[in-house]
Amino acid sequence: MNHPPESALPGHRPPQLVFDVDDPTRPDVLPLIRQLDGYLAKLYPASDVEPAAPEALQHPNVSLITARVDGTPVACGACIDEGDYVEVKRMYVLPACRGLGLGRQLLDAMEAHVRRGGGKLVRLSTGTAQTEALELYESAGYRRCPPFGEHRAHSQNVCMEKPLA
Repeated sequence: MNHPPESALPGHRPPQLVFDVDDPTRPDVLPLIRQLDGYLAKLYPASDVEPAAPEALQHPNVSLITARVDGTPVACGACIDEGDYVEVKRMYVLPACRGLGLGRQLLDAMEAHVRRGGGKLVRLSTGTAQTEALELYESAGYRRCPPFGEHRAHSQNVCMEKPLA
């Protein structure tokens, strides 16, 4: 027996997905940042990955973009304007929301934010243990580049960049 989709039933609506600049110190955003810190610590236990202080994400040159489903934050990423380029950093999607294309949508939203601010080049650094992230960035047009900014050549570090047209 065929049933109508839930969204077609009276009183049901599809979930609302919204990307926007957010305050990293909001009580509902902090757990997302802490989960990212724990995730990175497990992937790179012997490295010097430092937890992100929410206050460090409140500088004038930093924008934290969140993805919210019906008001609940499920993904985030920071755009840091370094003058000649904007660094995409601290991208994270809750494990329950992975595999749905949310990472790509978040990256697209972050690039749109950079474009609106006049940015022409996006750079990022990720780790070799983050194979899904590497695949995402490569499929989005990012190419490997030499280390930049605070990033140094390291066997677990991959630097990438993408010019924005």
